[in-house]
Amino acid sequence: MRIPELLVPASSLEVLQVAVIFGADAVYIGGEAFGLRAKAKNFSKEDMSEGVRFAHEHGVKVYVTANILAHNQDLEGVRKYFEELREIGPDALIISDPGVYQIAKEVCPEIERHISTQANNTNYGTYQFWYQMGAKRVVTARELSLEEIREIRSRIPEDMEIETFIHGAMCISYSGRCLLSNYLTGRDSNQGACTHPCRWKYSVMEESRPGEYFPVYENERGTFIFNSKDLCMIEHIPDLINAGIDSFKIEGRMKTALYVATVARTYRKAIDDYLKDPALYEENMSWYQEQISNCTYRQFTTGFFYGKPTQEAQIYDNNTYIKEYTYLGIVGETNEEGKYCISQRNKFSVGEQIEVMKPNGDNIEATVKSIQDEEGNQMESAPHPKQILYIDLGIKLDRYDILRRKEPVTEL
Repeated sequence: MRIPELLVPASSLEVLQVAVIFGADAVYIGGEAFGLRAKAKNFSKEDMSEGVRFAHEHGVKVYVTANILAHNQDLEGVRKYFEELREIGPDALIISDPGVYQIAKEVCPEIERHISTQANNTNYGTYQFWYQMGAKRVVTARELSLEEIREIRSRIPEDMEIETFIHGAMCISYSGRCLLSNYLTGRDSNQGACTHPCRWKYSVMEESRPGEYFPVYENERGTFIFNSKDLCMIEHIPDLINAGIDSFKIEGRMKTALYVATVARTYRKAIDDYLKDPALYEENMSWYQEQISNCTYRQFTTGFFYGKPTQEAQIYDNNTYIKEYTYLGIVGETNEEGKYCISQRNKFSVGEQIEVMKPNGDNIEATVKSIQDEEGNQMESAPHPKQILYIDLGIKLDRYDILRRKEPVTEL
């Protein structure tokens, strides 16, 4: 049995640290160029160096995305970028473009090269090709079934690795190679600037009757004909392991620390429980299901893993996320009074009951006893995002604990 790696996304240094503490075996991040999340915060050279250092101190790997479909004008910049990455020392580069791949092979051959899902990796011949080119790992296209992945595993070298998305947003277009955003807005999803038009509301119009919109909708808000449910395989860990997948990948390089902590912690426990005792995994299934629904999500599907999805994999009546918790902040260092520093993310007040989310799976309810600003002034509430505060919850906290507040279930 292959022991799967849990690969978690990070949009910033802070989120990377949370991913590491909450159970990731590896983290994938983007620099300020050449990745497919231009709207993500992404990492400066300095933050990337610190992130790699922090992860390696905790025995966690870091992979850097450079998976745009490059144009001529990109190539010289790619070369300079890889020269910088050679000095920083991430564990792998995630690449989709053969030209970019060749530059990585020339500039930093000591860094592993992984082939992105953007390269449309749908068969064992593709895996064999990339293996001969020196790639260590290939990410499966999201459109593959477990049966197809098992066959790929049986037909590729033992030391070649398979990475597969197991949780997060699905794309309407084959392996994310979508032209819709570029066509409608001029922002190219294959260059990292997708505007997600698959989540928009649409009507149908017949060519010879311009301006006459046909009523294609399920409710008064319209129809979302491209809008997929989110992938979730928390209930199918045994099938994923038995398919021979080496790395379980979580989607979400634009997600919050709360989302990343919640998903990483839940999959970490599910994987570890199954490897320890399959009966323990089954026994704790309700806990996994409850925890994974504590972060924002659209509704869940198993995607293509068990064959082509039915219409039930789509959401036709809205494009909203379901939200059950509000993210309040991450616990930092203590001051001389023993109060804990946080950079708060959403408003909370003295006397409010909140929840402390710990990496080991515990969720501890606590009441906010006091809030102080950086000058030591007492505050009744914390209304300003990113404000540095010192708080007392009446209990011991640990660095990187997540603070959150339970909400009535809402749609975003």
